Amino acid sequence: MFAVLHLADFPLQAVLRLERDLAAQPVALLDGTRRPPLVLACTPAARAAGVEPGQTAPQAMARCAALIVRMPRSDAEAEARAGLLAAAFSISPQVEDTAPGVCTIGVAALAEERREPMVRAAVERLGELGFLATAGLAATPLLALYAARHGERWRRIDVRGEREFLRTLPLAMAELSPELAAILAAWGVRTLGELTALTKADVTQRLGADGLALWERAAGATTRPLRLVGSPRTFAAEMKLENEIETLEPLLFVLRRFVDRLALELRNAGFVAGEMVLGLMLADETGYARAFRLPEPTAREEILFRVLHTHLETLHTEAAVLGVTLECRPVRPLARQQGLFDSALRDPHGFAETLARVAAVVGANRVGTPVLENTHRPDAVALATPAAVVSPMAEKNGALPWRGPPVRRFRPPRLATVELDGTAPAFVWTAAVAGAVRAAAGPWRGSGEWWDASRAWRREEWDVELEGGGVYRLLHSPDGWFVEGEYD
Repeated sequence: MFAVLHLADFPLQAVLRLERDLAAQPVALLDGTRRPPLVLACTPAARAAGVEPGQTAPQAMARCAALIVRMPRSDAEAEARAGLLAAAFSISPQVEDTAPGVCTIGVAALAEERREPMVRAAVERLGELGFLATAGLAATPLLALYAARHGERWRRIDVRGEREFLRTLPLAMAELSPELAAILAAWGVRTLGELTALTKADVTQRLGADGLALWERAAGATTRPLRLVGSPRTFAAEMKLENEIETLEPLLFVLRRFVDRLALELRNAGFVAGEMVLGLMLADETGYARAFRLPEPTAREEILFRVLHTHLETLHTEAAVLGVTLECRPVRPLARQQGLFDSALRDPHGFAETLARVAAVVGANRVGTPVLENTHRPDAVALATPAAVVSPMAEKNGALPWRGPPVRRFRPPRLATVELDGTAPAFVWTAAVAGAVRAAAGPWRGSGEWWDASRAWRREEWDVELEGGGVYRLLHSPDGWFVEGEYD
């Protein structure tokens, strides 16, 4: 049993899927190697205006003044081929890259009840990738190809319906030469069924070996071994753009196509993405590259695309974008059993996206989890990457010792002017409070890291009560006097 996935007008679909809203427009794909250029394929809107394959470019534009012309693109076709193969591998590992826009899949090893749903799901996946695909399921590769090319989105040919199906198919399905087509037209033979109604011996006697091969193709009963291709070992996409991109939306459109295909390939191979690498080729012949370490490995398209979208919203390049590359570095899916009392982030990717948005506003060096540094300097903390799993707090034995009233810290400390009586503060002025000192305690002096001039610190602290009320902590450092906080 075999299945075939088919993309009609493959070169045209490869171009259209990378340009938003072109599918509904009158578009013609031209063969630039011919003089004058000829129309290779066109969209339904162009056909409705009178454009047909085989016309010259002037003829086509004379029939449709609004015709949009595109040329075949090898990189777009390579990307489309990769997407078609990814959908085929989602059905079975026995995949043949039969022709541009055609994949043949061996499904004999699949259970009977799974064949049709899996092929239908592959057609849906191709639709999500931006393709208009058809599929066929039959006993031989050729019959499955005829079923896929029949024009319906999905068709299954069983053994009892083969003769009836072939009876009305045009001879062009069998890809006969113009000479044979003229001879058979003179005989009044126009369908595959009418040809196979003649005996194989009679056709061979009159038309020779070419006639025999044509009759066997028309019957569709000959099977053959598939020329299998391997699944991808790397997960990357690359595209050079026809026009410079200066805004975010068209770049995101191309990246979404990349992400959808790469995520499907990862799932087919049993991997998830642990890291993504984005590359941009710029018009000034420079480049931009950025690696994204994912908070949790995943192969979900929405999450992968969201990571790229969040970063690109804050990116400004010096020149327009001429090309884009994207690589997903595969890892095995994460298998982790948490402790009974461990707590983990419900949505690590959403949390990472929020941090990225905050970092874009306040700076990447100001986002993270505070961690105490190994020093006696007050407020000496560093920012570390937040943990995915938070361990439970250690139990405290006994009551906490009483440490006096809490101090409400001012961040930043408030600049103050202090009048001294000898070495002790006697009067304090700030923008918020001022008054004579009723009582003072101190000084408490500290210093450290003298071996590093850039980090050396020295400070002197006083606790003072003002006559107007309030108990404050004063800080004296080489930068001057400050009110560091107020006691509750």
